[in-house]
Amino acid sequence: MAQMIVFYKTPQDPAAFDKYYVATHIPLAKTIPGLRKYEVSRGPVTTPFGPSPYRLVATLHFDNMQAMQSAFASPEGRAAGADAQSMADLEILLFDNHEV
Repeated sequence: MAQMIVFYKTPQDPAAFDKYYVATHIPLAKTIPGLRKYEVSRGPVTTPFGPSPYRLVATLHFDNMQAMQSAFASPEGRAAGADAQSMADLEILLFDNHEV
């Protein structure tokens, strides 16, 4: 299983961000081919040391890294990626999980 974790930094207008994210971005992201699961954090994003600069964390699950790369090369994946970058400052981490 491969995962993409997207950290969305807190925007200037959190309420507008939340509304857009739920009404527009999530439906767009769910059209990405090969997406197996889509999770979104609830409540404040904090660290063991206190508040963080993030508003929301999204985790996208794919069968493997190749499936993820193919998904984001598709028109739907490119559209979702462009939309995510246009609505907030973000950071992305990729993981290719293997059982040990």
